[in-house]
Amino acid sequence: MPAYIHHIETIVPEQVFTQEQTRDLIKKNVNSDRRAVQSIIHRVYSQSEIEKRHSVIKDFEENDDTPLFFDKNGDKLEAPSTKKRNDTYTKEATRLFCKVARQALENAQVSPQEITHVITVSCTGFFAPGPEYYIVKELGLNPSTERYHIGFMGCFAAFPALKMAEAFCRNNENAHVLVVALELCTLHLQFNADIDTILSGSVFADGGAAVLISGKKPSNKTALKTDGFQTGITPKGEKDMAWTIGDEGFDMVLTTYVPDIIEENIQPMTTEVLDKFGKSVEDITYWAVHPGGRAIVDRIQNSLSLTDKDVSASRKVLKDNGNMSSATVLFVMKEILQNTNIKPGEKMLSMAFGPGLTVETGLFEVIGA
Repeated sequence: MPAYIHHIETIVPEQVFTQEQTRDLIKKNVNSDRRAVQSIIHRVYSQSEIEKRHSVIKDFEENDDTPLFFDKNGDKLEAPSTKKRNDTYTKEATRLFCKVARQALENAQVSPQEITHVITVSCTGFFAPGPEYYIVKELGLNPSTERYHIGFMGCFAAFPALKMAEAFCRNNENAHVLVVALELCTLHLQFNADIDTILSGSVFADGGAAVLISGKKPSNKTALKTDGFQTGITPKGEKDMAWTIGDEGFDMVLTTYVPDIIEENIQPMTTEVLDKFGKSVEDITYWAVHPGGRAIVDRIQNSLSLTDKDVSASRKVLKDNGNMSSATVLFVMKEILQNTNIKPGEKMLSMAFGPGLTVETGLFEVIGA
């Protein structure tokens, strides 16, 4: 029995920074005065195709008296400890998880009592009881609601959550699953001349998405039916994309080789996925590609011979929001659903990439109202 995605809701923090603002802050405060490093930072940020990103960092608000990174002049403070960053994560993530979940229920006109399972996703902080607990408590869900959390998997983690939701719906025709992915990547901002740090600092941002999934086909709205999912691991790349815990935040490894590794593997991996479901590239109308960065979208477009229109939703999400890790691909799927003239029977192939290097894909069919 298939599952159906009834609604996707998204959220970003109130604070917004243009890419130029962030670039200049990094250049001003990076632990290097070498002209070459300044030039690299300028080039990386300027060529990112990102216009703005949202963040829970409130250092420049007039009423903020507990800054994390910067004083009012934009000068770097002493680097906050991992504990201090995680304390901010706990406060802000709890608020945003609950807010986007509540908006999803309200806008989808789903009663809190209908929800049978909650799955939360995040790799940018930890606390217990976790966000799934607070969603149940704050939204008035049944205390017996089953709760699960998928942690520290990275940018592809929305897919394991969607696969879990599909499995619950297959086994219980009355299941209504709420999946919420939320990442506060900017809390792990670093200031050094390492190229991996510069790259990750130029793309990662904060945001979240909530998805309502049910085993019941909606009768009065456009939705997505899950046709299936697949996981793949590239032969190399384990050390090129990684996420570990340091003393001053989480440390991201994102080497310049990642786009090359994806380009080398995405065509055969996509063919394998499509063959599994008896489809070809020509059968796919919509491509929900996780915009990990401009170069990644470029390489996928070239490798799969996609048109500019095919990747326009990915580029728009990247431009307006940056890379929000696990939530990002859900932003892309929502963009396609809301701003494209989708038609019943059309197919959407969604994909995301993360540590490993892992490639997760999902095939969906548009269901009409």
